[in-house]
Amino acid sequence: MAQETQFVLNSFSFLIWGVLIMWMCAGFTMLESGSVRTKNASVICLKNVGLYAIAGLTFYLVGYNLMYVGVDNLIGGFRIFYGTSAEEQALLGGDAAAAAAVLENGNSVMSDWFFQMVFVATTSSIVSGTLAERVRLWSFFVFVAVLTAFIYPVVGAWTWGGGWLDQLGFQDFAGSTIVHSTGGWAALAGAIIVGARHGKYREDGSIKPTPPSNVPVVTLGIFILWMGWFAFNGGSQLALSGVVDAVAISNILVNTNLAACGGFIAAIALSRPIFGRTDLLASLNGAIAGLVAITAGPDIVDHYWAIIIGAVGGSICTLGMKMLERLRIDDVVGAISAHLFAGIWGTLAVCIVAGGNLLVQVVGILAVGAFVFSASMLTWVVIRKLMGVRVTLDVERHGQDVVELGIEAYPEFVVLQDPDL
Repeated sequence: MAQETQFVLNSFSFLIWGVLIMWMCAGFTMLESGSVRTKNASVICLKNVGLYAIAGLTFYLVGYNLMYVGVDNLIGGFRIFYGTSAEEQALLGGDAAAAAAVLENGNSVMSDWFFQMVFVATTSSIVSGTLAERVRLWSFFVFVAVLTAFIYPVVGAWTWGGGWLDQLGFQDFAGSTIVHSTGGWAALAGAIIVGARHGKYREDGSIKPTPPSNVPVVTLGIFILWMGWFAFNGGSQLALSGVVDAVAISNILVNTNLAACGGFIAAIALSRPIFGRTDLLASLNGAIAGLVAITAGPDIVDHYWAIIIGAVGGSICTLGMKMLERLRIDDVVGAISAHLFAGIWGTLAVCIVAGGNLLVQVVGILAVGAFVFSASMLTWVVIRKLMGVRVTLDVERHGQDVVELGIEAYPEFVVLQDPDL
């Protein structure tokens, strides 16, 4: 009975954590739709629902099997992940003898699949925010399919799938590199290939300011992401079957919260000397960067380290946003700074307090970065050749909502602003 109870708790926790992580997609939708011009908000909503649907299908058909079977084992023949195990099917069919075999797994197969799948969707959302307002809808969807079916699962196979980085001792508890830097590298490649929004970087060297169009919506998105991160990190304990797990998850959630707080305070303090003002988006991204930074090692015991790691992450994010501006790389929501730069820091920070090996961590960061960036660049280049990646100047001026969807996110606002009315 004790083993059965552990199985139930583990499976149920995977499912509940997964639902909360899925809710992060709503957070990304709010953050992005509030950051772009109102003429592009509808496309953002469609993109975020679409990327979640694509991630679900591709990770079921290809990605999960690739991640946990491994590339080498797929060379001899491709096989699809079919889901529920034979033992579980027998159990559902009324075969009580199958129970013993099922319990040995510690949790149901599909609860694990669901938990892993929502991580993949999070990676895709990072790319969506960076390329907002100028990337073609279907070109973006094609890239998401490649990212979730192949690029992310290969990184996962190297690490969480028991591959060569895992065997070296690479540590990334919940995915500072595996999830967030992967999304950041993919977003950086896309930003380079797609280019900046028209008029963002002027010929005289000045930068066109593009503040959020809906600040309350952006703020709501940050809070949703903050809440979902508790499941992101807490669920990565991968068990809820005893006192040890309960204490560990409690520490993980507290550290996650403290890191976000530290990241926000550091970012808001640095924003004025760096940007000349108390910058809203930089401050909010500081909280995200703190969350990303602690994700590699949220299971540390000394909680003050979580504050330090988060604060450094928020500082790096703020400096990174300024650096990308000078490099003329257009990142609409600051995702590259928050997820890639802070993710690298968080992966290195494991060496300070969580026993990580610096050389191994650096090798992991470089290997993942080289693979994801090059694979993403190649994918974007191929998509550009086959179907184009950027909307026309006319579409960009009028907005993707009207031209691509024939709908306005805020039609009443548009009417009121019409000078002829």
